[in-house]
Amino acid sequence: MNKNRQQLIAQTTQLHRENLRKNLQRRLEVARAQGNTELVRQLEAEANYIGLASLG
Repeated sequence: MNKNRQQLIAQTTQLHRENLRKNLQRRLEVARAQGNTELVRQLEAEANYIGLASLG
């Protein structure tokens, strides 16, 4: 695999994780605002599962 392709894959992976983080953060904010503690718990578990546990 050439260097440009490796860089593209790394950038895409980073962008994907950032999009996951933003989406999950938004969902957590809405769940908290609605007082939905069960959904907050589930979303925090999801964040932990995918390695984004620092969202809490």
